[in-house]
Amino acid sequence: MNFDYHIFSEASTWISLLTLTFLEIVLGVDNIIFISIVAGKLPVEKQRKARMVGLSLALIMRIILLLFLSVIIGLTAPLFTLPIESLLQQMGSEHAAEGAGISGKDLILILGGFFLLAKSTSEIHGKVEGTHNEKEVKAKSKFWPVIMQIILVDMVFSFDSILTAVGLTHLILVMIIAVIISILIMMQFSGAISNVINKHPTLQMLALAFLILIGFTLIMEGMDIHINKAFIYVAVLFSLSVELINIRLRSRTKTH
Repeated sequence: MNFDYHIFSEASTWISLLTLTFLEIVLGVDNIIFISIVAGKLPVEKQRKARMVGLSLALIMRIILLLFLSVIIGLTAPLFTLPIESLLQQMGSEHAAEGAGISGKDLILILGGFFLLAKSTSEIHGKVEGTHNEKEVKAKSKFWPVIMQIILVDMVFSFDSILTAVGLTHLILVMIIAVIISILIMMQFSGAISNVINKHPTLQMLALAFLILIGFTLIMEGMDIHINKAFIYVAVLFSLSVELINIRLRSRTKTH
């Protein structure tokens, strides 16, 4: 594949690169949260390796998808249609009269959404019921099964990421650079994010609830019901801010 390096002499290219990098980081937050929670099941000495392997695989997967972008676009062709016109009308879909056309990409999003729902719900149930003993879980968890879970979620989030990139620019080289920069930044801060999430049980619950919301959103997207993710991220940011204040208040109460 040939790349035109002269595009970097244009200001619009740099604007697209900065915008896309920022969006890739924002969209990668849910990926980091999932990796942090799953890797947290491993012994401490293996957690960093799991996070680095998980994010490295995410980087490789995104670059491969970008290099085969024509194939990815081909996956958007409908394979069959779900007769849910009334539901689409209630949700305000533009294609309500046609039903929900399910493509290969939609199937990946739907299956990935159900996987996130099942995994997050299982984690919440285990923590609430007390069936997940932390020491026992870390003793039983194996490295590669954890990596396989990360790969499955990486695949789903990679599709979402690539489709967002295509909507912003048609320059493959810009997309690849933005993905590389965003993943490197996530690698830099993944340890700190993981430590904070695993240190505070209430943040773990909030993160798992966020993943349930993302899973539901992926299923809706796969069924051609589009949800503005900006509202989701704003709601999560607000909830996170409130919980961080609560954590600060609890820590000050303990010191006094």
